[in-house]
Amino acid sequence: MRTNFSAEQLADPAVAESEAIVRKCVHCGFCTATCPTYVTLGDELDSPRGRIYLIKDMLENGRPADEKTVTHIDRCLSCLACTTTCPSGVDYMHLIDHARKHIEDTYRRPPIDRALRWLVAAILPYPRRLRLALKIAGIARPFGGLLERVGPLKPAAAMLRLAAVKTPKTDRRPLPAREIAPLRPKARVAILSGCAQPVLDPGINEATVALLQRLGIEIAWPKGEGCCGALVHHMGKEAVALDAARRNVDAWTAEIETKGLDAIIVTASGCGTTIKDYGHMLSHDATYAEKAARISGLAMDITEFLMGLDLPKGDPKNLVVAYHSACSMQHGQKIVAAPKVLLKNAGFTVRDPPEGHLCCGSAGTYNIFQPEISAQLKARKIRNIETTTPDLIATGNIGCMTQLRSGTEIPLVHTVELLDWAYGGPKPAAIAAGR
Repeated sequence: MRTNFSAEQLADPAVAESEAIVRKCVHCGFCTATCPTYVTLGDELDSPRGRIYLIKDMLENGRPADEKTVTHIDRCLSCLACTTTCPSGVDYMHLIDHARKHIEDTYRRPPIDRALRWLVAAILPYPRRLRLALKIAGIARPFGGLLERVGPLKPAAAMLRLAAVKTPKTDRRPLPAREIAPLRPKARVAILSGCAQPVLDPGINEATVALLQRLGIEIAWPKGEGCCGALVHHMGKEAVALDAARRNVDAWTAEIETKGLDAIIVTASGCGTTIKDYGHMLSHDATYAEKAARISGLAMDITEFLMGLDLPKGDPKNLVVAYHSACSMQHGQKIVAAPKVLLKNAGFTVRDPPEGHLCCGSAGTYNIFQPEISAQLKARKIRNIETTTPDLIATGNIGCMTQLRSGTEIPLVHTVELLDWAYGGPKPAAIAAGR
């Protein structure tokens, strides 16, 4: 795609990067076939190619974002299916990230939208605040129908609906407060504790710890680690996201420099995609660029790590598992085979739902701020999953789990919970509860 940026504009590294990305687009339209919003809405401006035109026009003319551009950029899920499809290697992820920052810097949203976005950014990345918010949501839930009838308040209604999704209670022990080192550890790893996941489904990290310890892995708990920054990053709040990244880089670097780390294990694929991008996010920070690149190089999804441990074959479980590959897993991190191979080797029958490349509509905070489109994508995803007639659904991202649990009675678990069960752990609570 031809561009006409000035030399002065290209002196800004972010603009120069976006200009190079835009120039790679050859208008082929392959991305439209796999873009969830284009497939759902049929509007060219709700396709990656259409959004690239809007971003180019906005940045090239050096103008603030307008309502039209914001509307179509906001509808992007950042699922990155387009990057998997694109034959020209367009780096859409970093282009849309830049566009969102530009919107955050130059566009003043309506007061209610602005307030709700502030609220989400102030609550979701902080476990204590999120726990309190969920309790308050339980009290406010009867007002959800009223909020649903007021257009600008529909995101608040969506938050109440999501807060009502029940997670099966786990009878696992809480995560250990200190390191437990095997006599002859095979590796030493840190596990991202995360922010929303330990509140919404603590059994995931608890299963991860139990499984790794049985496999002879030493687990470290670096002080100061917290939210990866993904949620605010995709809202265009770059400064807040970079602060979160620096905090984690500092925490993990201190651990590396004292006792060493072989990997940083991530059990939420949305977080994993962002942590693996720390090297890019902080590439222009002279103090952090090198350290961030090292952290990105150590980050691994739990299934990536387990693939390197040569796990034994498990006994047949006589259970059909529909594997939902989160967008951040298959498109963001390009991890496609590993989770399914592990599940099959553990004794499960694994089936791929049709249209597995399409997003379920969760996408971080998308199911809050774009509830109508999200609901359509969720219904489509569940219909496709149900065609496989599974006994249960497995996935590797807490956002997808919360989204899908709100629309199906099929038991839904994290991949690592099934693997923990197959190799000596307890039956996942969701299966025991039938949910």
